[in-house]
Amino acid sequence: MNRKHLVFIVNPKSGVEREKAIQRAIDNRLDTNTYSYEIQHTEYAKHGTELARNAAAKNAYAVVAVGGDGSVNDIVTGLIGTDTSLGIIPKGSGNGMARTMQIPLNEEEAIDVINKGNTIKMDIGYANERPFISNAGVAFDALISRKFAKSTRRGFAMYSWLVTKYMWSYNEWDWDITIDGKHLKERAFIVCVANGRQFGYNFQIAPDANWTDGLFDLIIINKFPKILSAAIVVRAMTGTLTSSPYVKHYRGKDIIITNPNLTLMQTDGDAHQCTNKVHFKMVHSAQKVIVP
Repeated sequence: MNRKHLVFIVNPKSGVEREKAIQRAIDNRLDTNTYSYEIQHTEYAKHGTELARNAAAKNAYAVVAVGGDGSVNDIVTGLIGTDTSLGIIPKGSGNGMARTMQIPLNEEEAIDVINKGNTIKMDIGYANERPFISNAGVAFDALISRKFAKSTRRGFAMYSWLVTKYMWSYNEWDWDITIDGKHLKERAFIVCVANGRQFGYNFQIAPDANWTDGLFDLIIINKFPKILSAAIVVRAMTGTLTSSPYVKHYRGKDIIITNPNLTLMQTDGDAHQCTNKVHFKMVHSAQKVIVP
């Protein structure tokens, strides 16, 4: 019987200890009667996309992203349109999509999920042709993504510090938004186009989002008294954000967001330059993924 081949893709910058933990988890838990495997390493930005594409071309059963939403995004970009499944071992800072999919954060338990081999087809979003799996945005979250990327420290403490530091000085913008042909004007602090439920760290920006329903959840956090910031965060952490009077929630598959001064967006937590108009399109059931 031919074994199914897995390609684990690891970012060596994540550290020697993390790499040892992954190897230990594979040694301890991977069902080697069913699976053969190899571990590959990324060496530069977007290398994961190339490695995933090559693995799919060689008919790998699955490519396993060892990392956070940014790493998963790189690998999905290389797999879209192929028959190779995506696997995830969550090893990033926030792990938003893994949490949404209920993939365990413990690497050995994540290997157990891969052993079971239960696959489902997930939706993929595009922001100006740039694919994303979890969420994309153009306002405060894009600013924080850029600041976080430039930070030498990672983790929840750094993320929280950046949010707190910049929230008080951030000025809301006026946005022109079109959802499936319906036009809105909003003065907003956050405009997030979500496929998954959270940014990571259990901060649920779109608690009702479903990554298999073919629809985006558009979350707009309007201008609010900054003194109420803690209350907004508590709602996000408890899955009740959309019931806030400062939050609007829409669903749609084709969204256009415009502001004449717009130059920055984020997709899956990575910041990018963009034009003053960002067009979000949904592709339903675009990629097979291994889930519990």
